[in-house]
Amino acid sequence: MDAEDSITQQVCQESEVQDGELREVEVAGHKVLLVRNQTEFSAVGSTCTHAGAPLSKGVLVGNRLRCPWHGACFNIRTGDIEEYPTLDCLPCFKVSVEDGTVFITAEKKDLESARRLKDMSKRCRINETTMLLLGGGTAALVCAETLRQEGFTGRIIMVTKEKHVPYDRTQLSKAMDKTLESIYLRQWDFFEAHGIEVWTEKEVVSVDTQGQKAHFQDGSFQRYDQLLVATGSSPRQLQCPGSELENVCCLQTPEDANRILHLATGKRVVLLGASFIGMEVAAFLSDKASAICVVERAEFPFQAVLGPQVGRVVMQMLQSKGVKFYMKAEISELRGETGKVTEAVLASGEKLPADVVVVGIGVTSNSAFLKGTPIAMDHTGAILVDVFMQTNVPRVFAAGDVTSFPLALCSGTTTTIRHWQIAQAHGHIAALNMLKKGKELHTVPFFWTSLLGKSIRYAGYGKGYTETVVKGNLEQLKFLVFYIKDDYVIAAASLNFDPMVSWVAEAMYSGRQISKAEAQSSDITWMKKT
Repeated sequence: MDAEDSITQQVCQESEVQDGELREVEVAGHKVLLVRNQTEFSAVGSTCTHAGAPLSKGVLVGNRLRCPWHGACFNIRTGDIEEYPTLDCLPCFKVSVEDGTVFITAEKKDLESARRLKDMSKRCRINETTMLLLGGGTAALVCAETLRQEGFTGRIIMVTKEKHVPYDRTQLSKAMDKTLESIYLRQWDFFEAHGIEVWTEKEVVSVDTQGQKAHFQDGSFQRYDQLLVATGSSPRQLQCPGSELENVCCLQTPEDANRILHLATGKRVVLLGASFIGMEVAAFLSDKASAICVVERAEFPFQAVLGPQVGRVVMQMLQSKGVKFYMKAEISELRGETGKVTEAVLASGEKLPADVVVVGIGVTSNSAFLKGTPIAMDHTGAILVDVFMQTNVPRVFAAGDVTSFPLALCSGTTTTIRHWQIAQAHGHIAALNMLKKGKELHTVPFFWTSLLGKSIRYAGYGKGYTETVVKGNLEQLKFLVFYIKDDYVIAAASLNFDPMVSWVAEAMYSGRQISKAEAQSSDITWMKKT
Protein backbone atom coordinates (compact mmCIF):
# COMPACT_ATOMS: atom_id res chain seq x y z
CA MET A 1 0.00 0.00 0.00
CA ASP A 2 1.46 3.36 -1.05
CA ALA A 3 1.69 5.69 1.94
CA GLU A 4 0.28 8.53 -0.16
CA ASP A 5 -2.85 6.47 -0.89
CA SER A 6 -3.50 5.39 2.69
CA ILE A 7 -4.66 7.21 5.80
CA THR A 8 -4.21 6.27 9.43
CA GLN A 9 -6.47 8.10 11.85
CA GLN A 10 -7.28 7.96 15.55
CA VAL A 11 -11.03 7.36 15.94
CA CYS A 12 -11.76 6.73 19.65
CA GLN A 13 -10.62 5.23 22.93
CA GLU A 14 -10.87 1.45 23.34
CA SER A 15 -12.78 1.84 26.62
CA GLU A 16 -15.54 3.87 24.91
CA VAL A 17 -16.68 0.99 22.70
CA GLN A 18 -18.90 -1.72 24.21
CA ASP A 19 -18.80 -5.38 23.18
CA GLY A 20 -21.14 -5.90 20.21
CA GLU A 21 -21.38 -2.17 19.53
CA LEU A 22 -21.74 -0.94 15.94
CA ARG A 23 -20.19 2.53 15.98
CA GLU A 24 -19.97 4.95 13.07
CA VAL A 25 -16.68 6.85 13.06
CA GLU A 26 -15.10 9.21 10.57
CA VAL A 27 -11.88 8.65 8.68
CA ALA A 28 -10.79 11.49 6.41
CA GLY A 29 -14.36 12.75 6.25
CA HIS A 30 -15.83 9.35 5.31
CA LYS A 31 -18.00 7.23 7.57
CA VAL A 32 -16.59 3.87 8.64
CA LEU A 33 -18.26 1.23 10.80
CA LEU A 34 -16.18 0.20 13.82
CA VAL A 35 -17.27 -3.08 15.38
CA ARG A 36 -16.18 -4.57 18.66
CA ASN A 37 -16.62 -8.32 19.05
CA GLN A 38 -15.41 -9.16 22.57
CA THR A 39 -11.77 -7.95 22.60
CA GLU A 40 -11.32 -7.71 18.84
CA PHE A 41 -12.08 -4.74 16.60
CA SER A 42 -13.07 -4.72 12.94
CA ALA A 43 -13.78 -1.86 10.57
CA VAL A 44 -15.80 -2.02 7.36
CA GLY A 45 -17.84 0.26 5.11
CA SER A 46 -20.68 1.90 7.02
CA THR A 47 -23.49 1.49 4.47
CA CYS A 48 -25.02 -1.61 2.89
CA THR A 49 -23.86 -2.00 -0.70
CA HIS A 50 -27.37 -2.97 -1.79
CA ALA A 51 -29.36 0.20 -1.04
CA GLY A 52 -27.24 2.29 1.30
CA ALA A 53 -28.79 1.35 4.64
CA PRO A 54 -26.81 2.45 7.73
CA LEU A 55 -25.21 -0.74 9.02
CA SER A 56 -24.81 0.82 12.47
CA LYS A 57 -28.57 0.09 12.80
CA GLY A 58 -28.12 -3.53 11.73
CA VAL A 59 -27.97 -6.83 13.59
CA LEU A 60 -24.66 -8.38 14.67
CA VAL A 61 -24.45 -12.07 15.52
CA GLY A 62 -20.89 -13.30 15.91
CA ASN A 63 -18.98 -12.01 12.90
CA ARG A 64 -22.13 -11.75 10.78
CA LEU A 65 -23.73 -8.34 10.27
CA ARG A 66 -27.23 -8.15 8.78
CA CYS A 67 -28.58 -5.04 7.06
CA PRO A 68 -31.63 -3.55 8.84
CA TRP A 69 -33.50 -2.79 5.60
CA HIS A 70 -33.34 -5.73 3.20
CA GLY A 71 -31.44 -8.46 5.04
CA ALA A 72 -28.09 -8.61 3.22
CA CYS A 73 -25.32 -9.99 5.48
CA PHE A 74 -21.58 -9.35 5.60
CA ASN A 75 -18.66 -10.81 7.49
CA ILE A 76 -17.24 -8.02 9.65
CA ARG A 77 -13.71 -9.41 9.47
CA THR A 78 -13.49 -9.72 5.69
CA GLY A 79 -16.38 -7.57 4.42
CA ASP A 80 -17.46 -10.51 2.24
CA ILE A 81 -21.12 -11.20 1.43
CA GLU A 82 -22.73 -13.92 3.55
CA GLU A 83 -26.35 -13.36 2.51
CA TYR A 84 -28.13 -11.51 -0.26
CA PRO A 85 -29.49 -9.23 -1.73
CA THR A 86 -26.35 -7.40 -2.81
CA LEU A 87 -23.55 -7.83 -5.34
CA ASP A 88 -20.64 -6.00 -3.75
CA CYS A 89 -18.69 -6.71 -0.58
CA LEU A 90 -17.87 -4.09 2.03
CA PRO A 91 -14.43 -2.50 2.03
CA CYS A 92 -12.46 -3.75 5.03
CA PHE A 93 -10.01 -1.56 6.96
CA LYS A 94 -7.12 -2.29 9.30
CA VAL A 95 -7.72 -1.56 13.00
CA SER A 96 -4.94 -1.20 15.55
CA VAL A 97 -5.02 -0.37 19.26
CA GLU A 98 -2.10 1.45 20.82
CA ASP A 99 -2.10 2.42 24.51
CA GLY A 100 -5.91 2.24 24.61
CA THR A 101 -6.40 4.37 21.50
CA VAL A 102 -8.09 2.89 18.41
CA PHE A 103 -6.65 3.70 14.98
CA ILE A 104 -8.05 2.85 11.54
CA THR A 105 -5.87 2.61 8.43
CA ALA A 106 -7.66 2.84 5.10
CA GLU A 107 -6.98 3.31 1.41
CA LYS A 108 -8.50 6.50 0.00
CA LYS A 109 -10.15 4.68 -2.90
CA ASP A 110 -11.91 2.26 -0.52
CA LEU A 111 -13.19 5.12 1.61
CA GLU A 112 -14.51 6.90 -1.46
CA SER A 113 -16.21 3.92 -3.12
CA ALA A 114 -17.74 2.35 0.04
CA ARG A 115 -17.94 -0.99 -1.79
CA ARG A 116 -15.59 -3.72 -2.94
CA LEU A 117 -15.77 -6.20 -5.77
CA LYS A 118 -14.51 -9.58 -4.72
CA ASP A 119 -11.45 -10.69 -6.68
CA MET A 120 -12.30 -12.47 -9.93
CA SER A 121 -10.25 -14.85 -12.02
CA LYS A 122 -9.40 -14.03 -15.61
CA ARG A 123 -10.80 -15.85 -18.60
CA CYS A 124 -8.26 -18.35 -19.93
CA ARG A 125 -8.75 -19.28 -23.62
CA ILE A 126 -7.07 -22.64 -23.11
CA ASN A 127 -9.89 -23.66 -20.75
CA GLU A 128 -12.74 -24.69 -23.07
CA THR A 129 -15.16 -25.71 -20.32
CA THR A 130 -18.45 -23.89 -20.94
CA MET A 131 -20.96 -22.78 -18.33
CA LEU A 132 -24.19 -21.86 -20.12
CA LEU A 133 -26.60 -19.71 -18.12
CA LEU A 134 -30.09 -19.44 -19.57
CA GLY A 135 -31.68 -16.22 -18.33
CA GLY A 136 -30.47 -12.68 -17.84
CA GLY A 137 -31.76 -11.98 -14.35
CA THR A 138 -30.14 -11.65 -10.97
CA ALA A 139 -29.82 -15.42 -10.39
CA ALA A 140 -27.77 -15.85 -13.57
CA LEU A 141 -25.70 -12.75 -12.78
CA VAL A 142 -24.76 -13.91 -9.28
CA CYS A 143 -23.98 -17.36 -10.69
CA ALA A 144 -21.64 -15.86 -13.29
CA GLU A 145 -19.88 -13.64 -10.76
CA THR A 146 -19.52 -16.48 -8.24
CA LEU A 147 -17.97 -18.73 -10.89
CA ARG A 148 -15.29 -16.13 -11.57
CA GLN A 149 -14.79 -15.40 -7.85
CA GLU A 150 -14.25 -19.11 -7.21
CA GLY A 151 -11.48 -19.37 -9.79
CA PHE A 152 -13.32 -20.64 -12.87
CA THR A 153 -11.39 -19.53 -15.96
CA GLY A 154 -13.48 -21.20 -18.67
CA ARG A 155 -16.24 -19.79 -20.82
CA ILE A 156 -19.34 -18.24 -19.23
CA ILE A 157 -22.28 -17.43 -21.50
CA MET A 158 -25.39 -15.68 -20.20
CA VAL A 159 -28.34 -15.78 -22.61
CA THR A 160 -31.40 -13.53 -22.37
CA LYS A 161 -34.31 -12.82 -24.68
CA GLU A 162 -34.31 -9.20 -23.47
CA LYS A 163 -32.27 -6.32 -24.90
CA HIS A 164 -30.47 -5.61 -21.65
CA VAL A 165 -27.76 -6.78 -19.32
CA PRO A 166 -29.21 -7.82 -15.92
CA TYR A 167 -31.12 -5.02 -14.21
CA ASP A 168 -32.90 -4.41 -10.92
CA ARG A 169 -36.36 -5.72 -11.72
CA THR A 170 -37.65 -4.70 -8.28
CA GLN A 171 -37.44 -1.07 -9.38
CA LEU A 172 -39.85 -1.47 -12.31
CA SER A 173 -42.94 -1.13 -10.14
CA LYS A 174 -41.43 0.98 -7.35
CA ALA A 175 -39.82 3.70 -9.48
CA MET A 176 -41.21 3.50 -13.00
CA ASP A 177 -39.42 6.65 -14.19
CA LYS A 178 -35.86 5.41 -13.59
CA THR A 179 -33.45 5.39 -16.51
CA LEU A 180 -32.13 2.11 -17.87
CA GLU A 181 -28.56 2.85 -16.84
CA SER A 182 -29.62 3.55 -13.27
CA ILE A 183 -31.20 0.11 -12.86
CA TYR A 184 -28.50 -1.93 -14.61
CA LEU A 185 -26.90 -4.14 -11.98
CA ARG A 186 -23.64 -4.10 -13.91
CA GLN A 187 -22.69 -2.04 -16.95
CA TRP A 188 -21.61 -3.61 -20.24
CA ASP A 189 -17.92 -2.98 -19.62
CA PHE A 190 -18.08 -5.08 -16.45
CA PHE A 191 -18.93 -8.20 -18.45
CA GLU A 192 -16.22 -7.48 -20.99
CA ALA A 193 -13.64 -6.95 -18.25
CA HIS A 194 -14.43 -10.27 -16.58
CA GLY A 195 -14.84 -12.41 -19.68
CA ILE A 196 -18.57 -13.01 -19.25
CA GLU A 197 -20.42 -13.23 -22.56
CA VAL A 198 -23.94 -11.78 -22.59
CA TRP A 199 -26.10 -12.79 -25.53
CA THR A 200 -29.13 -10.49 -25.70
CA GLU A 201 -32.34 -10.86 -27.72
CA LYS A 202 -31.72 -14.60 -27.98
CA GLU A 203 -34.46 -16.97 -26.85
CA VAL A 204 -33.95 -20.62 -25.95
CA VAL A 205 -36.51 -22.98 -27.50
CA SER A 206 -35.25 -26.41 -26.43
CA VAL A 207 -32.56 -28.26 -24.53
CA ASP A 208 -30.95 -31.55 -25.52
CA THR A 209 -29.76 -32.86 -22.16
CA GLN A 210 -28.17 -35.97 -23.63
CA GLY A 211 -26.22 -34.05 -26.25
CA GLN A 212 -25.61 -31.17 -23.79
CA LYS A 213 -26.88 -28.50 -26.17
CA ALA A 214 -29.33 -25.61 -25.97
CA HIS A 215 -31.15 -24.62 -29.16
CA PHE A 216 -32.29 -21.07 -29.88
CA GLN A 217 -35.09 -19.45 -31.85
CA ASP A 218 -32.68 -18.14 -34.49
CA GLY A 219 -31.70 -21.73 -35.37
CA SER A 220 -28.35 -21.69 -33.58
CA PHE A 221 -27.28 -23.94 -30.71
CA GLN A 222 -24.68 -23.91 -27.95
CA ARG A 223 -22.92 -26.84 -26.33
CA TYR A 224 -22.42 -26.77 -22.55
CA ASP A 225 -20.52 -28.61 -19.86
CA GLN A 226 -22.78 -27.33 -17.09
CA LEU A 227 -26.18 -25.69 -17.62
CA LEU A 228 -28.05 -23.25 -15.39
CA VAL A 229 -31.73 -22.65 -16.11
CA ALA A 230 -32.67 -19.28 -14.60
CA THR A 231 -35.34 -18.15 -17.05
CA GLY A 232 -37.61 -16.69 -14.39
CA SER A 233 -41.33 -16.17 -14.76
CA SER A 234 -43.75 -14.21 -16.93
CA PRO A 235 -46.95 -12.35 -16.05
CA ARG A 236 -50.07 -14.46 -16.22
CA GLN A 237 -52.19 -13.24 -19.12
CA LEU A 238 -55.72 -11.98 -18.63
CA GLN A 239 -58.35 -14.32 -20.05
CA CYS A 240 -61.55 -12.41 -20.71
CA PRO A 241 -63.29 -10.72 -23.64
CA GLY A 242 -61.41 -7.59 -24.64
CA SER A 243 -58.07 -8.63 -23.15
CA GLU A 244 -56.46 -8.16 -26.58
CA LEU A 245 -57.37 -4.44 -26.71
CA GLU A 246 -54.65 -1.80 -26.92
CA ASN A 247 -53.39 -0.29 -23.65
CA VAL A 248 -53.97 -3.51 -21.71
CA CYS A 249 -50.51 -3.98 -20.19
CA CYS A 250 -48.40 -6.32 -18.11
CA LEU A 251 -45.26 -5.18 -16.32
CA GLN A 252 -42.12 -7.22 -16.90
CA THR A 253 -39.49 -5.10 -18.65
CA PRO A 254 -38.17 -1.52 -18.47
CA GLU A 255 -39.99 -0.87 -21.74
CA ASP A 256 -43.25 -1.99 -20.10
CA ALA A 257 -42.67 0.36 -17.14
CA ASN A 258 -41.97 3.32 -19.42
CA ARG A 259 -45.02 2.57 -21.55
CA ILE A 260 -47.37 2.23 -18.58
CA LEU A 261 -46.10 5.47 -17.05
CA HIS A 262 -46.56 7.30 -20.34
CA LEU A 263 -50.07 5.92 -20.89
CA ALA A 264 -51.18 6.48 -17.27
CA THR A 265 -50.01 10.04 -16.70
CA GLY A 266 -53.10 12.21 -16.44
CA LYS A 267 -55.32 9.25 -17.40
CA ARG A 268 -57.71 6.75 -15.80
CA VAL A 269 -56.01 3.53 -14.68
CA VAL A 270 -57.55 0.20 -13.72
CA LEU A 271 -55.22 -2.23 -11.94
CA LEU A 272 -56.14 -5.90 -11.88
CA GLY A 273 -54.64 -7.59 -8.83
CA ALA A 274 -53.70 -6.21 -5.41
CA SER A 275 -50.43 -7.96 -4.71
CA PHE A 276 -46.92 -6.54 -5.08
CA ILE A 277 -47.03 -5.34 -8.69
CA GLY A 278 -50.51 -3.88 -8.38
CA MET A 279 -49.94 -2.08 -5.09
CA GLU A 280 -46.53 -0.68 -5.98
CA VAL A 281 -47.78 0.58 -9.35
CA ALA A 282 -50.84 2.10 -7.67
CA ALA A 283 -48.63 3.87 -5.15
CA PHE A 284 -46.24 5.20 -7.77
CA LEU A 285 -49.02 6.42 -10.07
CA SER A 286 -51.19 7.83 -7.26
CA ASP A 287 -50.02 11.41 -7.90
CA LYS A 288 -49.67 11.01 -11.66
CA ALA A 289 -52.85 9.33 -12.97
CA SER A 290 -56.18 11.18 -12.93
CA ALA A 291 -57.92 8.17 -11.35
CA ILE A 292 -56.85 4.71 -10.13
CA CYS A 293 -59.13 1.75 -9.46
CA VAL A 294 -57.88 -1.57 -8.10
CA VAL A 295 -59.84 -4.76 -8.73
CA GLU A 296 -59.02 -7.80 -6.58
CA ARG A 297 -60.69 -11.12 -5.71
CA ALA A 298 -59.53 -11.10 -2.09
CA GLU A 299 -60.88 -8.89 0.68
CA PHE A 300 -57.59 -7.02 1.25
CA PRO A 301 -54.37 -6.30 -0.66
CA PHE A 302 -51.46 -8.70 -0.03
CA GLN A 303 -53.89 -10.96 1.81
CA ALA A 304 -52.30 -14.23 0.70
CA VAL A 305 -48.86 -13.24 2.03
CA LEU A 306 -49.17 -10.45 4.60
CA GLY A 307 -52.68 -11.24 5.85
CA PRO A 308 -55.75 -9.03 6.35
CA GLN A 309 -54.31 -6.84 9.12
CA VAL A 310 -51.39 -5.53 7.08
CA GLY A 311 -53.53 -5.59 3.94
CA ARG A 312 -56.07 -3.27 5.54
CA VAL A 313 -53.29 -0.83 6.50
CA VAL A 314 -51.98 -0.79 2.92
CA MET A 315 -55.46 -0.23 1.54
CA GLN A 316 -56.02 2.72 3.87
CA MET A 317 -52.65 4.22 2.91
CA LEU A 318 -53.57 4.17 -0.77
CA GLN A 319 -57.16 5.24 -0.22
CA SER A 320 -55.81 8.38 1.46
CA LYS A 321 -54.18 9.15 -1.91
CA GLY A 322 -57.42 8.73 -3.83
CA VAL A 323 -57.00 5.12 -4.97
CA LYS A 324 -60.35 3.29 -5.16
CA PHE A 325 -60.61 -0.39 -4.31
CA TYR A 326 -63.08 -2.94 -5.66
CA MET A 327 -62.40 -5.94 -3.44
CA LYS A 328 -63.98 -9.39 -3.67
CA ALA A 329 -64.57 -8.47 -7.30
CA GLU A 330 -63.61 -9.83 -10.71
CA ILE A 331 -63.34 -8.51 -14.23
CA SER A 332 -65.79 -10.05 -16.66
CA GLU A 333 -64.98 -8.00 -19.74
CA LEU A 334 -62.92 -5.16 -21.15
CA ARG A 335 -64.59 -2.89 -23.69
CA GLY A 336 -63.05 -0.42 -26.08
CA GLU A 337 -63.40 1.89 -29.03
CA THR A 338 -61.24 1.92 -32.17
CA GLY A 339 -59.25 -0.96 -30.71
CA LYS A 340 -58.31 0.80 -27.45
CA VAL A 341 -59.65 -0.07 -24.01
CA THR A 342 -62.18 2.41 -22.59
CA GLU A 343 -63.77 0.56 -19.68
CA ALA A 344 -63.52 -2.48 -17.44
CA VAL A 345 -66.72 -4.31 -16.61
CA LEU A 346 -66.92 -6.12 -13.28
CA ALA A 347 -68.78 -9.39 -12.77
CA SER A 348 -71.33 -7.35 -10.80
CA GLY A 349 -72.03 -5.29 -13.92
CA GLU A 350 -70.36 -2.15 -12.62
CA LYS A 351 -68.32 -0.28 -15.23
CA LEU A 352 -64.97 1.38 -14.51
CA PRO A 353 -63.70 3.96 -17.03
CA ALA A 354 -60.20 2.98 -18.18
CA ASP A 355 -57.64 4.54 -20.48
CA VAL A 356 -55.11 1.91 -19.46
CA VAL A 357 -55.44 -1.46 -17.71
CA VAL A 358 -52.45 -2.96 -15.87
CA VAL A 359 -52.68 -6.71 -15.27
CA GLY A 360 -50.95 -8.08 -12.15
CA ILE A 361 -52.70 -11.39 -11.49
CA GLY A 362 -49.73 -13.62 -10.89
CA VAL A 363 -46.96 -15.24 -12.91
CA THR A 364 -46.09 -18.52 -14.61
CA SER A 365 -42.72 -20.26 -14.82
CA ASN A 366 -40.73 -19.80 -18.03
CA SER A 367 -40.08 -23.50 -18.53
CA ALA A 368 -42.20 -24.50 -21.55
CA PHE A 369 -39.03 -25.02 -23.62
CA LEU A 370 -38.11 -27.93 -21.33
CA LYS A 371 -41.17 -30.00 -22.21
CA GLY A 372 -40.08 -33.32 -23.61
CA THR A 373 -36.83 -33.31 -21.63
CA PRO A 374 -36.22 -35.60 -18.63
CA ILE A 375 -35.89 -32.54 -16.36
CA ALA A 376 -38.46 -32.95 -13.55
CA MET A 377 -41.03 -30.20 -13.00
CA ASP A 378 -44.06 -29.82 -10.75
CA HIS A 379 -47.63 -29.28 -11.93
CA THR A 380 -47.07 -25.52 -12.26
CA GLY A 381 -44.03 -25.90 -14.49
CA ALA A 382 -41.52 -25.06 -11.74
CA ILE A 383 -38.25 -27.01 -12.06
CA LEU A 384 -37.58 -29.32 -9.12
CA VAL A 385 -34.13 -28.93 -7.58
CA ASP A 386 -32.38 -30.21 -4.48
CA VAL A 387 -30.44 -28.24 -1.85
CA PHE A 388 -27.51 -28.01 -4.28
CA MET A 389 -29.78 -26.40 -6.94
CA GLN A 390 -29.22 -29.55 -9.00
CA THR A 391 -32.06 -30.95 -11.10
CA ASN A 392 -32.62 -34.69 -11.54
CA VAL A 393 -30.48 -34.51 -14.68
CA PRO A 394 -26.67 -34.47 -14.37
CA ARG A 395 -24.98 -31.19 -15.31
CA VAL A 396 -28.26 -29.29 -15.22
CA PHE A 397 -28.93 -26.78 -12.42
CA ALA A 398 -31.75 -24.28 -11.95
CA ALA A 399 -32.20 -21.11 -9.90
CA GLY A 400 -34.63 -18.32 -9.11
CA ASP A 401 -38.30 -17.87 -9.95
CA VAL A 402 -38.43 -20.91 -12.24
CA THR A 403 -37.62 -23.39 -9.45
CA SER A 404 -39.29 -25.31 -6.68
CA PHE A 405 -36.64 -25.91 -4.03
CA PRO A 406 -36.31 -27.42 -0.53
CA LEU A 407 -36.71 -24.74 2.13
CA ALA A 408 -34.98 -25.47 5.43
CA LEU A 409 -37.62 -23.47 7.36
CA CYS A 410 -40.24 -25.93 6.12
CA SER A 411 -38.24 -29.04 7.03
CA GLY A 412 -37.10 -29.35 3.43
CA THR A 413 -40.56 -29.10 1.85
CA THR A 414 -40.19 -27.89 -1.74
CA THR A 415 -41.70 -24.53 -2.57
CA THR A 416 -41.49 -21.75 -5.12
CA ILE A 417 -40.54 -18.33 -3.72
CA ARG A 418 -40.16 -15.51 -6.21
CA HIS A 419 -38.08 -13.05 -4.18
CA TRP A 420 -35.06 -11.05 -5.35
CA GLN A 421 -32.94 -12.25 -2.43
CA ILE A 422 -33.83 -15.90 -3.00
CA ALA A 423 -32.84 -15.68 -6.67
CA GLN A 424 -29.41 -14.34 -5.76
CA ALA A 425 -28.89 -16.99 -3.08
CA HIS A 426 -29.86 -19.66 -5.63
CA GLY A 427 -27.42 -18.33 -8.22
CA HIS A 428 -24.58 -18.36 -5.70
CA ILE A 429 -25.21 -21.92 -4.54
CA ALA A 430 -25.73 -23.17 -8.10
CA ALA A 431 -22.33 -21.76 -9.12
CA LEU A 432 -20.55 -23.41 -6.21
CA ASN A 433 -22.06 -26.77 -7.08
CA MET A 434 -21.43 -26.40 -10.81
CA LEU A 435 -17.83 -26.30 -9.57
CA LYS A 436 -18.48 -29.40 -7.41
CA LYS A 437 -18.08 -27.60 -4.08
CA GLY A 438 -20.88 -29.56 -2.37
CA LYS A 439 -22.49 -26.46 -0.82
CA GLU A 440 -26.10 -26.67 0.43
CA LEU A 441 -28.63 -23.84 0.26
CA HIS A 442 -29.18 -22.28 3.68
CA THR A 443 -31.17 -19.07 3.53
CA VAL A 444 -34.11 -17.29 5.15
CA PRO A 445 -36.52 -15.66 2.68
CA PHE A 446 -36.46 -11.88 3.05
CA PHE A 447 -38.41 -9.40 0.94
CA TRP A 448 -39.83 -5.91 1.06
CA THR A 449 -42.36 -3.68 -0.64
CA SER A 450 -42.16 0.11 -0.94
CA LEU A 451 -45.31 2.20 -0.94
CA LEU A 452 -45.57 6.00 -0.71
CA GLY A 453 -42.11 6.32 0.81
CA LYS A 454 -42.66 3.57 3.39
CA SER A 455 -41.23 0.05 3.36
CA ILE A 456 -42.81 -3.11 4.70
CA ARG A 457 -40.19 -5.77 5.42
CA TYR A 458 -40.83 -9.50 5.71
CA ALA A 459 -38.74 -12.51 6.70
CA GLY A 460 -39.59 -16.20 6.91
CA TYR A 461 -42.23 -18.30 5.21
CA GLY A 462 -45.71 -17.68 6.52
CA LYS A 463 -47.76 -20.12 4.46
CA GLY A 464 -50.30 -21.85 6.66
CA TYR A 465 -50.07 -19.43 9.60
CA THR A 466 -53.11 -19.60 11.88
CA GLU A 467 -52.78 -16.49 14.03
CA THR A 468 -50.76 -13.31 14.48
CA VAL A 469 -49.16 -11.37 17.31
CA VAL A 470 -48.99 -7.61 16.71
CA LYS A 471 -46.51 -5.26 18.35
CA GLY A 472 -46.83 -1.51 18.01
CA ASN A 473 -49.80 0.11 16.30
CA LEU A 474 -51.14 -0.77 12.87
CA GLU A 475 -53.10 2.46 12.45
CA GLN A 476 -50.07 4.58 13.33
CA LEU A 477 -48.01 2.73 10.68
CA LYS A 478 -45.48 1.51 13.24
CA PHE A 479 -45.82 -2.21 13.80
CA LEU A 480 -44.29 -5.65 13.92
CA VAL A 481 -46.46 -8.66 13.06
CA PHE A 482 -45.47 -12.22 13.98
CA TYR A 483 -47.13 -15.00 11.97
CA ILE A 484 -47.75 -18.04 14.18
CA LYS A 485 -48.23 -21.71 13.35
CA ASP A 486 -48.29 -24.52 15.93
CA ASP A 487 -47.29 -22.02 18.64
CA TYR A 488 -44.12 -20.89 16.87
CA VAL A 489 -43.22 -17.88 14.72
CA ILE A 490 -42.83 -18.81 11.06
CA ALA A 491 -42.56 -15.28 9.63
CA ALA A 492 -42.56 -11.62 10.60
CA ALA A 493 -43.44 -8.34 8.87
CA SER A 494 -42.82 -4.79 9.98
CA LEU A 495 -43.24 -1.13 9.13
CA ASN A 496 -41.12 1.50 10.89
CA PHE A 497 -39.88 -1.17 13.32
CA ASP A 498 -36.30 -1.75 12.20
CA PRO A 499 -34.26 -3.83 12.74
CA MET A 500 -36.73 -6.34 14.23
CA VAL A 501 -37.38 -8.31 11.04
CA SER A 502 -33.61 -8.66 10.63
CA TRP A 503 -33.41 -10.00 14.19
CA VAL A 504 -36.11 -12.55 13.35
CA ALA A 505 -34.26 -13.53 10.18
CA GLU A 506 -31.05 -14.12 12.13
CA ALA A 507 -32.88 -16.22 14.72
CA MET A 508 -34.37 -18.35 11.94
CA TYR A 509 -31.03 -18.60 10.16
CA SER A 510 -29.42 -19.97 13.33
CA GLY A 511 -32.17 -22.60 13.60
CA ARG A 512 -33.68 -21.05 16.71
CA GLN A 513 -37.44 -21.36 17.06
CA ILE A 514 -39.28 -18.32 18.42
CA SER A 515 -42.27 -19.33 20.53
CA LYS A 516 -45.62 -17.61 20.52
CA ALA A 517 -45.05 -16.74 24.18
CA GLU A 518 -41.79 -14.99 23.31
CA ALA A 519 -43.50 -13.08 20.50
CA GLN A 520 -46.21 -11.96 22.93
CA SER A 521 -43.74 -10.91 25.62
CA SER A 522 -42.90 -7.25 26.16
CA ASP A 523 -39.33 -8.37 26.92
CA ILE A 524 -37.43 -8.77 23.64
CA THR A 525 -34.07 -9.75 25.10
CA TRP A 526 -34.70 -13.22 23.64
CA MET A 527 -33.74 -11.68 20.29
CA LYS A 528 -30.17 -11.35 21.52
CA LYS A 529 -29.93 -15.09 22.17
CA THR A 530 -29.66 -16.09 18.51
